Amino acid sequence: MSADLPEILDAWRMVAARRGVEGRVPLSALTRLRDSLVDTQGEVRFALDFDRDSLKVPYVELRIDAELPLTCQRSLQRFLLPVNIVQRLGLIRDEADEAALPPGYEPLLVPENGQLRTVELVEDELILAVPVVPIMPGTEAVEGDWPAPEAGPEPERANPFAALSALKKHSN
Repeated sequence: MSADLPEILDAWRMVAARRGVEGRVPLSALTRLRDSLVDTQGEVRFALDFDRDSLKVPYVELRIDAELPLTCQRSLQRFLLPVNIVQRLGLIRDEADEAALPPGYEPLLVPENGQLRTVELVEDELILAVPVVPIMPGTEAVEGDWPAPEAGPEPERANPFAALSALKKHSN
């Protein structure tokens, strides 16, 4: 993580001061995201800007740029998925406040002490950005025309009732 970047931010103080922070964090530091990645080579660049909008709603705007190393499920090759996120999170104190957020805001429930973990915010957004089935751009779907087998003469099958037919002829 960037040396001068605080690990924990006081959300309400940041909003009141209309401040922001920028930083970089190595992918290897994102422990919850690691399992979704092929490896942890690379870093994430991000910025968090705190403010209030015209309706006085406190928010943090996240800007995240990263390239996530994933395994393509079509070709099984490693590829880098470019991720560019701009997300505005409305800061709420209670779940009931979520309904008051303007359209386009995602709710972020702030703990009572107002403290937010910088890297966790970034990591949460990156986890949501990982596709369920990663597919490298430019790979084609494996589709083929599977021809139906040639219709030929059907092989003769033994009739399971032939033995009963023979018994019926002998009993008459």
